[in-house]
Amino acid sequence: MRESAADYTLRLLKSGARAQKALGQNFLVDDRVIAEIVEASELSSETPVVEIGPGLGVLTRALAQKVDELWAIELDRAKVELLKRELRDMTVEILHRDALNLDVRELWGERKGYLIGNLPYYITSPLLNHFLAQASSLSGMTVMVQKEVAERILAKPGSKAYGILSIAIQLSAEPTKVLDVQASAFWPAPKVDSAVVKLKVRHYPNFSVKPEAFFRIVKGAFAQRRKTLGNTLSAALNLPKAVVLGVLAETGVSGERRAETLSIEEFQTLTEAFACHVQGSG
Repeated sequence: MRESAADYTLRLLKSGARAQKALGQNFLVDDRVIAEIVEASELSSETPVVEIGPGLGVLTRALAQKVDELWAIELDRAKVELLKRELRDMTVEILHRDALNLDVRELWGERKGYLIGNLPYYITSPLLNHFLAQASSLSGMTVMVQKEVAERILAKPGSKAYGILSIAIQLSAEPTKVLDVQASAFWPAPKVDSAVVKLKVRHYPNFSVKPEAFFRIVKGAFAQRRKTLGNTLSAALNLPKAVVLGVLAETGVSGERRAETLSIEEFQTLTEAFACHVQGSG
């Protein structure tokens, strides 16, 4: 019978393993959470899988029982050596790499694979953006993130949590929440709760503008959240407010609205409307 996550972690801690605070390490020790992550990912044995930040390998052990091809990406060299020792009898390749520099095509070529990870809080957004930029090589992701970040990923227009991250994620994937995870599910326990989010990679329906131009409008609109679109876009695009209000009127979007109330479709409409006013857009 395989050791429980808690017993396995305790054994490794007694043998000298430590959480590296500088790398945001908190080790998952709850078997129920591990099982739900694996189940939600809906993996077949043929699915190539990469795990980001395996830590002591409690989730890695479960994944290795499920799939034939598994890579674990770990930045902490001490954990790499530990994982190679503890998981030596399992089909998993442990790589000492920075996930922010990883191209998943190096792992499984032109196929589509799946990403799973307990993402360090301090680089969650950069990691998500890095891998969503590789969406053509991924069928989906199941990630553990800070609960507040999960709320932003899942947020809809009109909510306080809705913002640039919400739009960036939802433009490339359909997010759903798997479960909330209390701090007590980790050792050491972080100061905040977490959540597991599943991202089904897909193209946003009917999206037809250049992403660079789209995000210039989005970032400009959110640059000063409390201000209205007329003011934020005037400053961001370096256009007279009267010109901005005129363009907005043509689209039917009120200049008195705030960025957090606009849908992705409305931001696309604004991108198209301002294309002739913004150099390099279109």
